Amino acid sequence: MLLKQVPDPERFGVPVLDGPRVVRIEEKPREPKSEYAVIGIYMYDGEVYDIVRTLKPSGRGELEITDVNNAYIERNEMTWDKLEGWWTDAGTFESLQRASNLVAETGANKLELEHNVEIGTKA
Repeated sequence: MLLKQVPDPERFGVPVLDGPRVVRIEEKPREPKSEYAVIGIYMYDGEVYDIVRTLKPSGRGELEITDVNNAYIERNEMTWDKLEGWWTDAGTFESLQRASNLVAETGANKLELEHNVEIGTKA
């Protein structure tokens, strides 16, 4: 799971950390226990399919990714790293505008590889 330090973690899922271990994720807490947001970038092993098969729909009638994350946390198998570089939420009009501006300014969809091959541009 990737985390990003943010100035307003109460707007997000916030990890409760004990050193390198994720203890739990609190959704939009009034008093966040860390300055990090869970930003929605996850990497799972093949056991994720077994976990998903055990999930029950939430009150919204959907399977929740938080339940998958909590299963890994309960197994003490959830690891995390801090995302370097910029990241912004796009859940408000202001943050969507900020995301659009950052992409326009930095060319975030461009990735240069060896041999000067460019990905993310039209040929």
